[in-house]
Amino acid sequence: MSLRAFPLSQTRAPWRDLISSHLEKQKEYDFTVATVGYDAKQRIVPRVRTCGFRGFFPELKLHPSGQKDLDQQVEDGGNPPLFESDLLSFTSDIRMEKLRQLDSTGNSIEAMFWLKEVMVQWRIKGQAYYIGSPAAESGKESDLQAQLFKALRRKDDYHGDEKADFKKWTWDKAITKYFANHSPAMRGSFRNPPPGQPRTQQLSNPDLSLGQKVSDLHDPVARGNFRLVLILPEEVEQLDLSNGDDPRRRKWTLVGGDGDVERTGGQWQESELWP
Repeated sequence: MSLRAFPLSQTRAPWRDLISSHLEKQKEYDFTVATVGYDAKQRIVPRVRTCGFRGFFPELKLHPSGQKDLDQQVEDGGNPPLFESDLLSFTSDIRMEKLRQLDSTGNSIEAMFWLKEVMVQWRIKGQAYYIGSPAAESGKESDLQAQLFKALRRKDDYHGDEKADFKKWTWDKAITKYFANHSPAMRGSFRNPPPGQPRTQQLSNPDLSLGQKVSDLHDPVARGNFRLVLILPEEVEQLDLSNGDDPRRRKWTLVGGDGDVERTGGQWQESELWP
């Protein structure tokens, strides 16, 4: 799995601060994620589900208990806060259908937030890629991580030792932080029986069962199933219904850039639409 030609912006997206300000007013960060799949007759069909939004990679803010686990089990308590990006993130189980659908239909995805507190809908279209395989140091995932790294930017307000901290930053630490963000019970869900399989089916792996709690951030079974999904936005649309007499709709489209794989230098173009 590799990135198809994609215009990566080297500057902060113009919609980032706006959507972030809206999300800060929400009690929960769930969003709707749509993929394309195939039914039993091999017809192309839409598939939709609700996922927990985990923020913009890699700027995840941990619960104090998760940070405590990270401090105790990961070198330096995780990565230095050196980078930011416009990549949206959520987590999933490798055994879930949505990840297979991404593989089989060109990584296309659409995510939608309905933020009732501010009466705004956000729709994000683009590509999604998942990482976190235990074999990440070699093969396809290593190549994918190298390409995704090009979507990261150094934070303008970072005041640490950039050269030294760059050497400390690793993908393993980044992914482990997202695993640490889950409660022990939620981490244990990655040791559940295979999702969607009949309960009558005999389990061949004795490590799999419901109701487990995982404290070890490197638990081999749970981490073997855990994946971090990153969405690279291509088109972002905002529908603002806060003023019922004058609803507004805006769209940002990422265009341009040079290169074959990681078309860096893309620019966001904004347009206003009728609602």
